[in-house]
Amino acid sequence: MNILGIDIGTTTITALLLDENSGEVINKSTLKNDSFIESNLEFEKIQDPEVIIDTVISAIKEITDGSNISAIGVTGQMHGILYLDENNYAVSPLFTWQDLRGNELYENGHTYAEFLTKTTDLKSATGFGLTTHFYNIKNHLVPKKAKKIATIHDYLVSILTNEAPVTHSSDAASLGFYDLRHHQFDNVALLEVGIDPEILPKVIKNTKLVGKTNCDFLPKDIPVAIAIGDNQASFIGSMLNPDNSILVNVGTGSQISFITSSLRSTESGEARPLTDDEYIFVCSPLCGGRAYQILKNFFASCKELLGGSEDDLYKKMDLLSESIDMIKDPLKINCEFAGTRANPEKRGFIKNISTENLTPTHLICGVLTGVADELKLLYEESKSHLEFRPRTLVGSGNGLRKSEVWRNIFSKEFALDLTLPKHSEEAAVGACIFAAVANGKYRTIREAQKRLLGEQNYES
Repeated sequence: MNILGIDIGTTTITALLLDENSGEVINKSTLKNDSFIESNLEFEKIQDPEVIIDTVISAIKEITDGSNISAIGVTGQMHGILYLDENNYAVSPLFTWQDLRGNELYENGHTYAEFLTKTTDLKSATGFGLTTHFYNIKNHLVPKKAKKIATIHDYLVSILTNEAPVTHSSDAASLGFYDLRHHQFDNVALLEVGIDPEILPKVIKNTKLVGKTNCDFLPKDIPVAIAIGDNQASFIGSMLNPDNSILVNVGTGSQISFITSSLRSTESGEARPLTDDEYIFVCSPLCGGRAYQILKNFFASCKELLGGSEDDLYKKMDLLSESIDMIKDPLKINCEFAGTRANPEKRGFIKNISTENLTPTHLICGVLTGVADELKLLYEESKSHLEFRPRTLVGSGNGLRKSEVWRNIFSKEFALDLTLPKHSEEAAVGACIFAAVANGKYRTIREAQKRLLGEQNYES
């Protein structure tokens, strides 16, 4: 039997089948997430949930007719929200984690996010679902029919099962106003700023099934696990030995994550629920692989100015990056191009420019090194949360998977060997592992990881 795993990313949507005994990826489909909606508001980053659901269905149909599926696991982009009516249908776009309305000025020189943080003493950042919701309340943007908010992957589980949406603690915490110790939203703080807690879904902290399929695009009665956040899903789907390894992910954004029992958050990072009573400490710069994309866009604009095509720019950039060991006078590039969650006004910079080193090769290698430097700095600032001696650096995300140079930079920065899972869709695999435990195939996440990941599924 196979487990169906679904990952709703910001730019792509993946469905895959994982053999529940061997961990082999039997089949997969990754489709572009073409659901972004153009907006006249510069800060607004929204997607069409129905386009997303249609893309999910297309991805599923490309790999399976629904037979031989023992369970379904779902994950997706965290922090974002959409509004649902009393029948659990979407009545708004998906306000994604990239939405910046929380950085707009609110009152007394404070942004919406700063006001919430100052008023409640709870960390609120732009892109957090309840920061977005607070802005929408104050600007009369909450749909009149809205009864609940949900993540996009909770919405998918609701469609699959025809059950009211619930949310896992991994996603609940990403919305803000969340009490990690008691695994519930802080209703007192919510009421203090005028947010009605009734709009929030029920929170579940355990590895649990929500229900069984009751939709028109899959056979009925397939067990469906509660959706989990993609950061946690990637952690589960990448880490064979989470008690002695650190996970570094470079995709559109980037994260460094490790197991911890500490619930304290810092300016550098935050504790997030994993499963049951386990937590991971996560540092999340806003750019990561996006910094490399920004540089690609710069080169594309140069091509447009000077003539030529931008086709294959990434390949050409990767080729130039292979000269990194020959560079004797590197540029020092800080890649905080989009600021930080704590300080959205912060900006990146380039130092050590000379008459000889303002070249495409120096810029490329400087950005690759700068992304690694930022994560290493956050890691160093968060070491008080680390309760073991790391032996391995595990890499995930397309940024590291596609660039050997980048992998070597990270390995050198952290002085650890870096390994990659052989499967390339870590979050979808993690959702499968979670679902296998929720459905009773394995007793614990650790047991499922040992069986389904295994040493043979990693490469240096």
